[in-house]
Amino acid sequence: MSEKLSLPPLIMLRAFEAVARMGSMRKAADDIGVSHTVVSRHVRNLEHWLGQPLVTATPRGVVLTAQGETLFAATTRAFRIIANTTAELRPASRRAGLRIWCMPGLATRWLTPRLSQIEAAMGDVDISLRAIDRLPDFAAGEADLMIGFGSFDRLPTGADRLISPRMFPAASPAWIAQHGAPADLAELSRAPLIHEESRQQWTDWFEAMGFALRSELRGPRLWDANLGFDAALAGQGIALVTRLTAGAEIDDGRLVEILTSKVRLGGYYLLASPQRAGDAVLARFERWLEENLPLD
Repeated sequence: MSEKLSLPPLIMLRAFEAVARMGSMRKAADDIGVSHTVVSRHVRNLEHWLGQPLVTATPRGVVLTAQGETLFAATTRAFRIIANTTAELRPASRRAGLRIWCMPGLATRWLTPRLSQIEAAMGDVDISLRAIDRLPDFAAGEADLMIGFGSFDRLPTGADRLISPRMFPAASPAWIAQHGAPADLAELSRAPLIHEESRQQWTDWFEAMGFALRSELRGPRLWDANLGFDAALAGQGIALVTRLTAGAEIDDGRLVEILTSKVRLGGYYLLASPQRAGDAVLARFERWLEENLPLD
């Protein structure tokens, strides 16, 4: 008889692998579809099971210990083997599929309302769309392509530029009626601004506008572009938006542009899985994006 393997519960390993890969308990929770508390508990239980510290919390996120790095390398290899094997065992689909990963703001605000148009343009193709802000592991078959966002000077290898949208401040009419629209950049810098994970995006925007900040920016950090967008709609402050994410709301008056600017901070890019290089389905979707993305 073969010797029984002594393994920790796989649910603990899955949570740890996600934390190590994402660098954050919160992002790991979003990635595997459970709560932040559950992920944290699984990692603590795994550390107790092993009798070794695996992660250290820092202001910038989670950092792996030496023991954590060793376990992460092993779990990554193991999960990749499992993913590749199960992909080979599954029966081939009769229909072509397209698994799209996309930055949450663009996925929710621009792509989702156009799903019927995408399906019509793609023909007999199964579309799967996931809103997520990290690159997929193409080798593990997580996705077929990624629509990411970043500086066009530091794009991932093989990525194609899509659009660099104009970024501008916007607030709801209710907020403006109560507080008044900032008359200039100095007044805007003192207003309650809505931030994502950090205040860096607003800081970069003011710098691009040629304005030197003289004090710390105010306003909540909401960790997600969609949360910030909803907060602006609800009259909670001023958010940085683009026509891609807020065009409909600007047009129907639910958001009002403040201090018109021409600032463009990075842009969206398309990165396809190397396993599907030259694929006609991916090429068709890229053409649809090029034809439908707005110029502004």
